[in-house]
Amino acid sequence: MEEQIRREKVRKLRELGIEPYPHKFEVTHEIHNIREKYEKEPQGEEVVLKTKIKRISNYEGKKLLRLTDESGLEILALTEEEGLQSGLEYTFKGNLVRHEGKLTVINAKVVDEKPTTTIEEIKKAYDFDPKGEEVSLAGRLVAWRPMGKAIFGHIQDLLGKIQIYIKRDNVGKENFKLIKEFIDLGDIVGIKGNLFRTQTGELTVEVKELKLLSKCLHPLPEKWHGIKDVEVRYRQRYLDLIANPNARKIFLMRSKLLAEIRKFMTEKGFLEVETPILQPIASGANAKPFITHHNYLDMDLYLRIAPELYLKRLIVGGYPKVFEIGKNFRNEGVDTTHNPEFTMMEFYAAYWDYKDLIKFTERLFEYLINTVLGGKSKVTFEGMEIDLKPPFRVVKYFDLLKEGTGKDKDFFLKAEKEELVKLARELEVKNPEALTRAKLIDKIFEKVAEPKLVQPTFVIDFPKILSPLAKTHREDPDLVERFELIIGKMEVANAYTELNDPKEQEERFLDQLKEKQAGDDEAMEMDKDFIRALEYGLPPTGGEGIGIDRLAMLFAGVNSIREVILFPAMRPEG
Repeated sequence: MEEQIRREKVRKLRELGIEPYPHKFEVTHEIHNIREKYEKEPQGEEVVLKTKIKRISNYEGKKLLRLTDESGLEILALTEEEGLQSGLEYTFKGNLVRHEGKLTVINAKVVDEKPTTTIEEIKKAYDFDPKGEEVSLAGRLVAWRPMGKAIFGHIQDLLGKIQIYIKRDNVGKENFKLIKEFIDLGDIVGIKGNLFRTQTGELTVEVKELKLLSKCLHPLPEKWHGIKDVEVRYRQRYLDLIANPNARKIFLMRSKLLAEIRKFMTEKGFLEVETPILQPIASGANAKPFITHHNYLDMDLYLRIAPELYLKRLIVGGYPKVFEIGKNFRNEGVDTTHNPEFTMMEFYAAYWDYKDLIKFTERLFEYLINTVLGGKSKVTFEGMEIDLKPPFRVVKYFDLLKEGTGKDKDFFLKAEKEELVKLARELEVKNPEALTRAKLIDKIFEKVAEPKLVQPTFVIDFPKILSPLAKTHREDPDLVERFELIIGKMEVANAYTELNDPKEQEERFLDQLKEKQAGDDEAMEMDKDFIRALEYGLPPTGGEGIGIDRLAMLFAGVNSIREVILFPAMRPEG
């Protein structure tokens, strides 16, 4: 019914010669720029105020007080105190914040203490007089309160929200009638007017002109100020971004994260490159690929599972440091840490090994803490407090396996496979009989080691059979020089000293083909051109991949990868 009414309004507006979807509107400011100019944000400072209660109302289980003093100025307070009466004087102690655009004393308690400040002093320090500055703003109408000959509302853009005040005498009787009749909650509007402050100190635009810029044909959800249904939030991300300020903050943070990573990498001498997403061979990682067909070339192609082999070809070609940030695709399951389409950064540096990569990764984290997290190294993830400040713990792969199972390296690499199957079955690994030795080791590690790795940990020195592209360890031929960085029980980065011996690489690819024949459909394919590239000479090289989505999860403190991907993979609607 509501949608029908709104569509009818569009028709009537056009009959009146008013276009509900105009081409352009001149905007002088973004809302947050105005707020930054005329407001200082309090940081929860403790204040003691002697005031008189002007009005008491209920707000989310608390009392919202409108306070004044002899200056006639007003401030708000939120309290759980009972028995308060309007018209009486009280001394309140609490913390100063800005709530819904207004200076507010939260956690307010009645005290018998000497006041530390006055409302006038607070206003002078935090709310500056806009002196009627003329502005032209645009945004979505997120509050709308017609009141006789005046209308109050709020418009919102990406980073800010501001109150608007429409008075019939200011816009004219006819315009006021049109506004009242045709403007709805959710519409995108442009306004021109002058800034002032209300009695409670809220920064407000006194509107002289309002123009409909885009008619919203659907009413915003009942709980538009916080959509809780994750199905709606992920499937209709545009509604989530309208309704949830936190969702907007997460994706702004992600954008900043990517920008700062790029800045750091280029400042360290790395060249950003782009390599093919459509690849003739699915290689560079152990994963199932998506397959497509190129009609003109009449050949199957794969969406890349990793850019690794192409990036190493560039090192062969003479670029000493390269990196790529881009999408990878793996035709696998969806869960809280996996999406079939995800973002990775991979980088390679000639003449480095995996120890250099550990130091470099720690420097990257130090930089991101300062630039993205504002210097705060502690984050809360899945209810766990994690300190991202380096240096990080370093522990060997087989030490963790021994700690978790009591079994040493020889057991995992040399015992009868049936012994590993038996252990895996005891640990409730699914279908262990169908797994190769390499897969069994990997799954057992996931069961006994990863769940204990909450704080940032470099797990180093992996078994060779798990790492077909990594260089043999200089001290142990069963191992490779590889690490995974695990934070909050999930892999965030994977790196190794790169295998650059073409003969050994070919043998490793052949071993992978045997794994595939033995039932591992994630084993790598042979890439003969990559072998040929190695035959021209790949210098000693260190390479690393960092999962951008998982890094964003940590920085945002959210427990699902879908919270940091704007449009995550979903089942068909209905």
